Amino acid sequence: MKITEHIKNAKGKTLFSFEIIPPRKGQNIQTLYDNIDPLMEFKPPFIDVTTSREEYIYIKKEGGLLEQRITRMRPGTVGICASLKYKYDIDPVPHVLCGGFTKEETEYVLVDCHYLGIDNVVALRGDAMKHESSFTPSEGGNNYASELVEQIHDMNNGKYLHEIEGITYKTDFCIGVAGYPEKHFESPSLESDLRKLKEKVDAGADYVVTQMFFDNQKFFDFIDTARNIGINIPIIPGIKPISISRHLNILPQIFRVNLPDSLVREVEKCKDKNEVRQVGIEWAVQQSKELIAAGVPVVHYYSMGKSSNIKSIAEKVF
Repeated sequence: MKITEHIKNAKGKTLFSFEIIPPRKGQNIQTLYDNIDPLMEFKPPFIDVTTSREEYIYIKKEGGLLEQRITRMRPGTVGICASLKYKYDIDPVPHVLCGGFTKEETEYVLVDCHYLGIDNVVALRGDAMKHESSFTPSEGGNNYASELVEQIHDMNNGKYLHEIEGITYKTDFCIGVAGYPEKHFESPSLESDLRKLKEKVDAGADYVVTQMFFDNQKFFDFIDTARNIGINIPIIPGIKPISISRHLNILPQIFRVNLPDSLVREVEKCKDKNEVRQVGIEWAVQQSKELIAAGVPVVHYYSMGKSSNIKSIAEKVF
């Protein structure tokens, strides 16, 4: 079922969802299941599965020389989506990236998803590789998320690459895209960033999931501005609970988000990691309750592979 259909069927009730990351190569998928199982009691209608960029690794050769190779350390997004669908009878949502994929490789991924009965995808540009100062599109790939949305939308209309003849069946993906309440760090202004979001919507996006934020007013302002420029599709807030004191530095550095000073002060007063974790839970609970009171369609949690704090939040909210 499409995300938009889940939202419609909820008839105004706020739904619970979360995002997971694939395990690293060589790790057992059971660890992933162990973190998903405790959250199933809250009846998530869908689970997002991230896709990681490729990265360079160095292999030690004879004589102490290092050989540089490129690989994906967290493959398996489509396979995990298939396993979630049939293990939990739930709608998985794979993330599809511009970075690291040609348009043809993207088409292959989408065809696989279609054959597996996956109804939803999230279309993202993706981050720059670790050695890059800025995002560089793959040769033969999509440059922007709006182009990726357009490619998926074309497939929904029976238009494939290479002008294939004899198309008898169209895909029917529900397309999610990312939104940034505090703007994408590469955008010169929030207004210009929202114009980019409007381009994705005009290209065929069906719903928006936001980057994490810690000040709900930023989300409400983002919603108001988005509606004013004609973005009328569902906008789902993304929540990430603080769980370690290092998040005070890591999250602003990586995700370019601002942390409210009152949250920073509470974390700084903590004596150990358990207290930090509890502060993060309580902050996310209050965020969630306020967002639900405002009528958001879904509250989406970034679990980063761990479920215990998400469960503690959901127990108080859902």
